[in-house]
Amino acid sequence: MLEINNIDFSYGSSKILFDLSMSANSGSVTCILGRNGVGKSTLLKTIMGIESNNSGTIAFDNNEISNLSTSYRARMGIAYVPQGREIFPLLTVEENMKTGFAALSRNQRVIKDEIYDLFPVLNEMKNRRGGDLSGGQQQQLAIARALVTRPKLLLLDEPTEGIQPSIIKHIGKVIKHLVQNDGIGVILVEHNFDFAKDLASSYYIINRGRVALTGNGNQMKKEEVYKYLTL
Repeated sequence: MLEINNIDFSYGSSKILFDLSMSANSGSVTCILGRNGVGKSTLLKTIMGIESNNSGTIAFDNNEISNLSTSYRARMGIAYVPQGREIFPLLTVEENMKTGFAALSRNQRVIKDEIYDLFPVLNEMKNRRGGDLSGGQQQQLAIARALVTRPKLLLLDEPTEGIQPSIIKHIGKVIKHLVQNDGIGVILVEHNFDFAKDLASSYYIINRGRVALTGNGNQMKKEEVYKYLTL
């Protein structure tokens, strides 16, 4: 579904990604792990088109997308849940979700019942302002808003950060459902090893903007991965 070959990225004179290659498949979870500041979030922004890679290629469904706009990538089926959620605090839950309609044709602009089935709390609170929700509820809203766009590929940046354990568990179940039942591909940036290990079909460890370690999810070993997660 996604094939990245030898991309570089710089903020001015500061180089963030170095000759980085990776791939992700539909119906699977690809986990990206690493310390803070090694380029994980930048990688997701580059896939989404928020940042532009300086060199290399990004192909989605066998189409080169490096020069395409963020909105066009969204219409192709890539959705992004940023770190920090970035919901609109003054809009209601339902209005926040409807912002995802921008990526859809007019005849598709409906919130599917499945989304409320996955996140029942959002159905109960659909008329509440986004800013009135707890952190965990806002994270569920951010994921739901992305799902409104009917993605083929879902990019999740630290979805468990600052979230209570019961909601972390629920988000894990939702990800499994999306992968197993809907065939969605997920790229998950995560610090929580146990959460990542439970979900990963494959994994990449990023260190100083480069892939330091990769393998199948069932090959993830805590002692090997922790070397790249701790200072």
